Amino acid sequence: MGNDPQQPIDDLRLFHTGEHPCGYWPDRIARDLVLDPRDPRLPSFYPTALSWGFRRSGDLVYRPHCAGCRACVAVRIPVMEFEPDRSQRRCAARNVDVEARIVPAERTEEHLVLYRRYLAARHRDGGMDEHGAVEFEQFLVGSWSQGRFLELREHGKLIAVAVTDITPDAFSAVYTFFDPDLEKRSLGTLAILRQLEWAQRDSRRHLYLGYWIQGHRKMDYKRRFRPLESFDGRHWNRAELG
Repeated sequence: MGNDPQQPIDDLRLFHTGEHPCGYWPDRIARDLVLDPRDPRLPSFYPTALSWGFRRSGDLVYRPHCAGCRACVAVRIPVMEFEPDRSQRRCAARNVDVEARIVPAERTEEHLVLYRRYLAARHRDGGMDEHGAVEFEQFLVGSWSQGRFLELREHGKLIAVAVTDITPDAFSAVYTFFDPDLEKRSLGTLAILRQLEWAQRDSRRHLYLGYWIQGHRKMDYKRRFRPLESFDGRHWNRAELG
């Protein structure tokens, strides 16, 4: 894949997917805007695509583009301005014994076992709970991403993995899976806190969190990271999310 950041992007092709059930609201129909997955320049487009509100899933770079619905709002944290609130400080203190390791984005049996346990608990009968090694590779790794796995370990035992894409200016939190039996540790929040620490060490400007959806319980945690910026389709603005 080419990776010259100076390549022109005015000929970038985008496609609409067909309509499909919404992954967030089962009673709604969704559609996505996708960058041409066959374009060899896609890896070099990716940092810019993040700034346009796109996300990566495997080798696909997409953005929701649904008729009559604009519920999905792309959000990101300005890394150097982040200040944890009291709840987040408690989460960090509660998990001071958890070790973070940054490893290559390569599937191991240990990763796969934890991933399948997480899906069975959190996404039962949702279409993902039958994922195996092939689906793991297609969804979380892909063929061209410059990602890493941020492992969280409790006394050596793997308890969470935060799949993280790395670009010259930012990190993107692609997906996090964790031990569903450790709810009191708030591992989803902890993963973002550790990604922020990592981004600060590596002088990245932003950590992209994907999409926030007002009124959706599983997305509510994102608005608690402050300051937060949201994308309105043209510009990033300081977010005040209700």
